[in-house]
Amino acid sequence: MRRHPILAVPRTQPGCSQVGTPIPRPAPAADTVFAMNEDPPRDPFLDDPSDPVHALEALDDAYVNEPLSPEEREDALNDLEDLEIFRVLLESDGVRGVVVDCADCGEAHYVGWDLMQANLRQLLDAGATRVHEPPFDPDPHDYVTWDYARGFADGVMRASEAAGED
Repeated sequence: MRRHPILAVPRTQPGCSQVGTPIPRPAPAADTVFAMNEDPPRDPFLDDPSDPVHALEALDDAYVNEPLSPEEREDALNDLEDLEIFRVLLESDGVRGVVVDCADCGEAHYVGWDLMQANLRQLLDAGATRVHEPPFDPDPHDYVTWDYARGFADGVMRASEAAGED
C-alpha cells in the first residue's frame, strides 16, 4: 500500500490533535460508492491575460473549434462509454489508464482514466481538447493501449455470454 507523506500542520488547524499528527478518520463503509469527477481539470491560466496561448491563437488563422460532425460526435460518445467499461474492468488490476501514440509528436502519451474522460467530454463540448500536463515519469506497465482494452473487454463479454449459455 502506498503512503503519502503527512505534512506538519500547526496545532491551530482544525482536524489536528497534535502538531503534525492528523486525527484518525474512520474508513469508508465497504458498500460506499465513490463517484467519478466529471469536470475537466481547471486550466491554471484560464483568466491570465499574459497567457502566451493567446498570442499563438492570433497567429493561427486556422484556429477555429468547429463543432463535431454527427459521426464524430457518435464516435466520441461511444469512446466515452467504452472508456467507462475499460476502467471498471482494468482499474482493479492496477491499470491506471491508456497509452495513445501521438501522430503530431510521434511519442506515446500516457493518459489516466480521469484525464481521458475529461478530454472526451471536452471534445464533445468544444470540438477540441485542451492541452494538458502529462503524468510525471509514468510507468508504461501501468497503461494499456485502446486496442488492448477493447480486446480485453470483448473477451470478458464473450466469456460471460458463454458461461450464460451453459
